[in-house]
Amino acid sequence: MTDTFLIPQEDTAAAAIEDINAEMMMFDDWMERYQYIIEMGKKLPEFPLEWQNEQHRVPGCQSQVWLEAEEREGKLYFAGASDATIVQGLVALLLRVYSGRSKEEILKTDPVFLHEMGLVKALSANRGNGVEAMAQAIQKRASV
Repeated sequence: MTDTFLIPQEDTAAAAIEDINAEMMMFDDWMERYQYIIEMGKKLPEFPLEWQNEQHRVPGCQSQVWLEAEEREGKLYFAGASDATIVQGLVALLLRVYSGRSKEEILKTDPVFLHEMGLVKALSANRGNGVEAMAQAIQKRASV
């Protein structure tokens, strides 16, 4: 597999959500959490320029967001990118949860965790809608 697709650190989506939540709670305020999310985005694998097009674009995002998926051995691996720094971090957060999982696991991992972490509420309305649109795009891809 090319190093374009994110290989998960955790064994399950639930473990990834738990770890991300614990990591976010180490910070006292949302400014520090935003910085942490931005750092996550900087660690994403390089997204090929030829994929930064309409075919890969996620609708419903204010910023430009692109996703690509590849199925290998019964698991979906995702690659993603954005033209906005904080959104790039949100892409990284979602890929950490969903990339490298079976379609069944992706579909049963409801993106409600974005609300439970307080993330959607802490973002601007447009960014909150955008991260939910990204999660929906990932779920839609898993349902094919």
